[in-house]
Amino acid sequence: MRRVVFAALLFFVSAGAAHAAPPVRMVVRDVGTAPARSLASATQRFNMVGLHWQGGGTPSFRVRGSHGWSAWQQADDDSRRSGVWRRSNAVWTGAATAIAIRKRGDVTHVREYLLWSPPIHEAGRTLQITGSPTIVTRSGWHADEEIRRGKPRYAPALQFALVHHTVNSNAYSCNQSTSLVRGIEVYHVRGNGWDDIGYNFLVDACGQVFEGRYGGIMKNVVGAHSQGFNSGSVGVAMIGNYGRTTPSKAAQDALVKLLAWRLDVAHVDPAATVVYKSGGNSKFGAGTRVKLNDISAHRDTYLTECPGNALYRLLPSIRTRVAQTGLPKLYSPVVSGAAGGFVRFSARLTSSLPWTITVADPSGATVATGSGVGPAVFWTWDATFAPPAAYTWVISAGATVRTAVGVIGGTLLALTLTDARVNPPTLDGVAVPKTTVSYTLSAGASVTAELIDSTGVTATLLTQTKTAGAQSFSLAAAGLAEGNYTIRLTARDLLGRTAQASAPVTISHSLLSFTADSRLVSPNSDGRRDQAVFKFTLAQPSDVTLSLASTLFSFPLLSAHLGIGVQSFAFTGPAATGVPVPDGAYTATLTVAGLTQSLPLVVDRIPPAVGIASLKPLTVRVTEPVTVIATINGRIVKASVKPGLTKISPRTVVSTLRLVARDAAGNESPPLTYPLR
Repeated sequence: MRRVVFAALLFFVSAGAAHAAPPVRMVVRDVGTAPARSLASATQRFNMVGLHWQGGGTPSFRVRGSHGWSAWQQADDDSRRSGVWRRSNAVWTGAATAIAIRKRGDVTHVREYLLWSPPIHEAGRTLQITGSPTIVTRSGWHADEEIRRGKPRYAPALQFALVHHTVNSNAYSCNQSTSLVRGIEVYHVRGNGWDDIGYNFLVDACGQVFEGRYGGIMKNVVGAHSQGFNSGSVGVAMIGNYGRTTPSKAAQDALVKLLAWRLDVAHVDPAATVVYKSGGNSKFGAGTRVKLNDISAHRDTYLTECPGNALYRLLPSIRTRVAQTGLPKLYSPVVSGAAGGFVRFSARLTSSLPWTITVADPSGATVATGSGVGPAVFWTWDATFAPPAAYTWVISAGATVRTAVGVIGGTLLALTLTDARVNPPTLDGVAVPKTTVSYTLSAGASVTAELIDSTGVTATLLTQTKTAGAQSFSLAAAGLAEGNYTIRLTARDLLGRTAQASAPVTISHSLLSFTADSRLVSPNSDGRRDQAVFKFTLAQPSDVTLSLASTLFSFPLLSAHLGIGVQSFAFTGPAATGVPVPDGAYTATLTVAGLTQSLPLVVDRIPPAVGIASLKPLTVRVTEPVTVIATINGRIVKASVKPGLTKISPRTVVSTLRLVARDAAGNESPPLTYPLR
């Protein structure tokens, strides 16, 4: 049977933290219809296979690698519906150069996806949050962020977890897992047409945990792992085929730790159940209410054998282990009511502990508190006289229990941290011993201030809880070496939202300030912006140099030994050598005692171009923003004009005219007159 090439596609994975990953290649080929027999042909090498097909039957495949032909493997099938395209998972085959496909039953069309996911011997960046396993981030496994479709979607709450297996071969090594995850991503997006990789997390046989779908590992990202049950669930895929093979101890341990942490983030009891309304699939029609364990299997929600019989039999013990991991915990926080009435709070603790409930207004100020001791949390806030607003609530039970947080009465404003400033921006520790760091918060939050030097070394200055509004703190120069630093401010509120801003600060025992009266100069002796005056303040006598530099040129302006106090230098066009500084964008750099500070400066002597496009009405054409100064019939008219065509005094009939255009540097065009002179 002749094979038809459907498409050959190349997909490139974006660079990781340090190095670009080799490209993932996928070849898509239509097999067509044929009798149930072997269909083999040579092709480019591949190490993963996915099949799509139509009909009520099922195709199988085998591949030819370095040790000959593999055993036949039946394509797994989640939908089991004829008349539509049915999809297998992407199966890890190891390096192969040929594939054979045979069909059993009514198979009318087969499309094969042959992927080559090059070796990535080590996973890159990882992270670990309190209570979580080490997680290989998307940048760590070199996810291709360019192929993602649209923004992530989020569910209002996480209700349960679904366990899957990827139905890959179990014959992969620890350092092949990254390649396998990369191949799954490309197959899910380019093969299945999904927005991103379907699973929220993946766990390999060695216990490595991989971040799956984009959107945030602690957020309720809607995946594509079980049709009709994606919203409000977290999908965890065990990499391998666990129909007959039991997952390794490392894989089971990683799954337990991952589920214990992720469900704890959502305050979901892993030993409890939930009733979920199906969004509709081949097993449960839309609207069907399905009772599920909070840790369930894919087969509990869909017409599939996933996650395989061996793994499915382990789920009761997995639930028990998860429920015993990381205690104590807080489950099922519920808040009902609103401002203007009574608001009731409830939750469960895994042991008898002192608990506290705190309610704060939009500024972050506390307006009510309640407390008690025991495994059950119950408290009512009399909010009869509380004005309508979005209130933040927190249920806490000590440092070892993850707090529960939420909002009553609407949506909080976005958390922002703005207007970060350092005044004065330079201090020496003597004449200017300290400076004030100021910023503005949109809502109450915990704010951390860090000092970062020019090499990237970071030191924490403080962490404080602040309410909404203008805030500030002092920074002293004592103990700090000379240099240019950055103050980085990070705000985190009770809901876990973050905002960040930064501002520069300089520690100098010689230079206290560096300013210029203009960032634009036109040194052409026309009386407009003919000079730029630089001023700087010295705390002690110092050797000083000042220069202008662009990407191509550097011009010295000043080199001298100057005394204490305010100093100034007027740039009027020539460099210290007498050579005129040409027009262009420059950086003015002041160096004092080895420490530099910089300011931008643009030199512009070129007059703007202006033309008269029409006199009825008067219309001018310019190529840059200018001020047009026109004397029309003896009356002076000024207008700010953007590039392009602009009408000037459109209702005036022009008898006499004199017109010039002046740019931001003060350069004027040659005058245009009417009647012509």
